[in-house]
Amino acid sequence: MALDPQAVAWLEEVRALGLPAYHETPPVEGRKLMDEGSAALYGDPDPVHSVEDADAAGVPVRIYRPSDDELPALVYFHGGGWVLGSVRSHDGLCRTLAARSGCVVVSVDYRLAPEHPFPAPVDDAWTATAWANDRFPGLAIAGDSAGGHLSAVTALRARDEGLTLALQVLVYPVTDYAFDTGSYKEWGTGTNLTEDSMRWFWEHFVPDGVDANDPRVSPFRAPELRGVAPALVVTAECDPLSDEGEAYAKRLAEAGVQVSLSRYDGQIHGFFRLAAVFDRTQDAIDEVAGAVRTALTPSR
Repeated sequence: MALDPQAVAWLEEVRALGLPAYHETPPVEGRKLMDEGSAALYGDPDPVHSVEDADAAGVPVRIYRPSDDELPALVYFHGGGWVLGSVRSHDGLCRTLAARSGCVVVSVDYRLAPEHPFPAPVDDAWTATAWANDRFPGLAIAGDSAGGHLSAVTALRARDEGLTLALQVLVYPVTDYAFDTGSYKEWGTGTNLTEDSMRWFWEHFVPDGVDANDPRVSPFRAPELRGVAPALVVTAECDPLSDEGEAYAKRLAEAGVQVSLSRYDGQIHGFFRLAAVFDRTQDAIDEVAGAVRTALTPSR
């Protein structure tokens, strides 16, 4: 399938602005641009009962409550290649997920590379998850892109540590330190996420001397996936990461994990937080929120 017409139009608008690519922008400047532009790209979020910033055993988090009832929680890890993104860049998305799932959303402001490379983001994701597990009656995790990677890695550790997760949601996740898939060949140039930018993200995240086969780096290379939390994997067809996300879903299924795989045809990387740009974003958010609601509040 070809690019969705809305994706074509938006990519043309971005090119007309002459903005530099991710890998051509210093990280500090890229973070500022992402945070400042996020509200316009998301649009109006669903309202929630309350929002508060908190400290999760040393990791900053933002907590979104759809009501003042005692509710289970979704721990959310933002995308941005482990270099960009924050609770601010994903504020509208997390508000909407809380409202539509009927669950608390705990958005994690994990440390970013290159100032804090691997394993700092991975460690922060686990710390925040363990903190939330002690405070809410039921827990799921989710993330997009690099946040999908953190969700997958956290689910592996949760299995090993005996922490029960109702669901892991991986939205166009990074799962492998490799650039040789068909989707990289087809979509690694010409869209908003290129192979050059992904290599730049990886170089910042993984210092020299770190083994790319470490499952905390490449969860796809984990020797055993059996026993991890049930998964919803969402991919965008026109995304260099689509093949590795779908390959990870296949490995999970082969390991006996309950998996739902949902590919959004014609969509590009990042569409999940661009609700003001793409109509299909609302469908994806509804799908994720519905899966979280079913997993955490099955009787509601």
